[in-house]
Amino acid sequence: MGHHHSRHTGQDTKRMRNIALAVIVPCGLITLLALIWLWPPATDTVDQSGRADQSSAQVIGVDEVDCPKTEAPEEPQTSGTSLVATVCGTAQVQITNGADRDRRVTVELPNGPGAPTVSEGDNVIVVKTTAPEGDRYDIVDHQRGTGLWLLAVAFVLAVVAFGRWRGFAALIGLAVTFALLLYFVVPAILAGSSPLLVAIVGSAAIMLTVLYLTHGLSLLTSVAVLGTLASLCLTGILSALWVAGMHLSGFSDESSTFLATSQGVNMQGLLLAGIVIGTLGVLDDVTVTQAATVTEVARANPGYGLRELYRAGTRVGRAHIASVINTIILAYAGSSLPLLILIAANNTSISNVVTTQVIAQEIVRSVVATLGLIAAVPITTALAAVTARRAL
Repeated sequence: MGHHHSRHTGQDTKRMRNIALAVIVPCGLITLLALIWLWPPATDTVDQSGRADQSSAQVIGVDEVDCPKTEAPEEPQTSGTSLVATVCGTAQVQITNGADRDRRVTVELPNGPGAPTVSEGDNVIVVKTTAPEGDRYDIVDHQRGTGLWLLAVAFVLAVVAFGRWRGFAALIGLAVTFALLLYFVVPAILAGSSPLLVAIVGSAAIMLTVLYLTHGLSLLTSVAVLGTLASLCLTGILSALWVAGMHLSGFSDESSTFLATSQGVNMQGLLLAGIVIGTLGVLDDVTVTQAATVTEVARANPGYGLRELYRAGTRVGRAHIASVINTIILAYAGSSLPLLILIAANNTSISNVVTTQVIAQEIVRSVVATLGLIAAVPITTALAAVTARRAL
């Protein structure tokens, strides 16, 4: 009897794997063909004739002076202190790379909102502009290469030390993600392809590569992939409907206007692409968690049927989604914090605020992403319950 049950279980497991492969292999082939079709053509070298020369430099001396007093227009004061520190004077810098290497020049100290504050010994970035009266150098930013490399090394060591081989696989998956974003998604959008189509194809390629690379070629991973694909398509459809229905153009600031005018990018499509790609970052976490949860519940309770497994997995999914919703809202609120503060300072009514282009876009982005995540729970849980029950 036991031998018969084992043989029957093995046949069911093999059958479920075949069903999963029958769905995933065509999806993978379609994704690969779409990548080839949408892959941006090689572009010629960008004309940089009108761009200012940029060099690395080190500050070797600073001479600060009192700034001249100017009459500023009267504005409502929200506090008793100034929000922007004003610094005047000059700095002596030594160029450390490029054609002007080792050259020492005197530059004006950066001034105004957001200007970098420099001290002696700082490594900075300077730009050189040519004028009839001579070359001019200006400090535009600090060098951050060394700090970023140290942070990257600490990140890699922490991930590998804790995750071991799986952590190493996750790092490779992260590299694949950045490669697809930098060499496919961004160039394809700049080449004029549909941003939404590029985002869906790029997200599918990232998901198929990263999930199998990180979690291995298993039935559990295949379930997570299917749940992610279904939820990702639903997110794309919902975002297209709501963005069109609410007449959102994708123009939110000067950067989007400049991008549309200089590169001809479809900003509404770019908004949709951002929603899809942003959702994928959380979606794979939800689907993998649901598939793993149902599988473990089935192993711990062999007597559970489909209904019991689905209910148990859904309870975990509800708790997960509740925390993820808060995470999404806080992430968007954090990125929009300067805008929220500006709105509060102007005493604008809430009803007028939420209907503006900028805020409405963020609301649609967060709500549609959340709807996609909510849909992922029952879809993935049902698929995992069926496969786990058959595999036992």
